[in-house]
Amino acid sequence: MTVVGYAPGAWDLFHVGHLNVLRHAKGRCDYLVAGVVDDDMLELAKGRRPVVPVIERAEIVRHIAFVDEVFIETQPDKIETWRQRPFDVFFKGDDWKGTDKGLELERRFADVGVEVMYFPYTVHTSSTALRRTLDVLNGHRDHARQGRK
Repeated sequence: MTVVGYAPGAWDLFHVGHLNVLRHAKGRCDYLVAGVVDDDMLELAKGRRPVVPVIERAEIVRHIAFVDEVFIETQPDKIETWRQRPFDVFFKGDDWKGTDKGLELERRFADVGVEVMYFPYTVHTSSTALRRTLDVLNGHRDHARQGRK
């Protein structure tokens, strides 16, 4: 039996932490589907649009050697995602492990026979940190432009 894994993410500002998640996920399944959360869903979940649009993020992820397929998520319910694109193992960052949201996710997936497996985040690199750096750099550029006028 082929074990299908599902690793959802924004994959915005793709970095080594993202690569590590996909590498670890592929090591625990035969066929890896990377879920790419669309722009509207990211804005709902995080309160801001991604830097890189969904079509471009999907194209980047599609070309990662560990990824066998890309699925663009257009709604927030992971069980509905599973109904649209079935899988056997769901991969999530370990920041959810033991939380109310994580336990609820595990319970809902157990009801349909899906295992939830957690991976540690790469602490020294994150899209949030990269985004903050971009904001600072853009702020400095805007400030410098204003000073020249």
